[in-house]
Amino acid sequence: MSTESVSKTRSLPDPGRKQEDADRPSSYAPEGEPGEHLTSWLVSLVRNREYGQLADLRRPHLTTTAHIRAGWFSPTRDQREIYEQVAFLFGVYHQGRPTPSYGFGTLGEAARRIGSSAGRGPDDPGAARLIDRIVASRRIPWRHLQHAVARLRACDQRPPSWARLAEDLSRWNDRKARIAYEWAVDFHTPPSRAGRAGNGEATADTTTKGTNT
Repeated sequence: MSTESVSKTRSLPDPGRKQEDADRPSSYAPEGEPGEHLTSWLVSLVRNREYGQLADLRRPHLTTTAHIRAGWFSPTRDQREIYEQVAFLFGVYHQGRPTPSYGFGTLGEAARRIGSSAGRGPDDPGAARLIDRIVASRRIPWRHLQHAVARLRACDQRPPSWARLAEDLSRWNDRKARIAYEWAVDFHTPPSRAGRAGNGEATADTTTKGTNT
């Protein structure tokens, strides 16, 4: 989403808490992790074949109702852009895909899946350059994140956990969280140390939220 689009969203008149709560998506729930609720709503769009809303999410230069609805799941107003952008990335990944994916692991873990039979993750020069640009950015690197998601889609590989992505990006500037560092570690961790989780991601990805984080 462009700066212009974000500014439009922020300039919308505040209808008041009561009206805002009344207009929230039916799947919204105040309890639980906000990222998980966002993911559940996004997944429901694919399952219910809400292709119009999914297409709207992929229109970064316009502030659509779908973007605003995604922003409602954010725990604070300051994080609305993050939730809207994660919804945009979800829409990019699911373009033309009839089966929804909750995703698995961090962005760093997901980037390990980028590549081909010749090599993936650190063994793929493009993936290595991409993760270097992502973790070196002081601001949230939206353009590079879109590239990563697009490459995962092109490689027919699972995306990162959308819930985890929203939560990680919400703490991008938290020095104690060290999100960029953790992503880099996840990307470069040898498969033998990554553990058995990477081998058992398979079908649970689209059928349960238990592997989201």
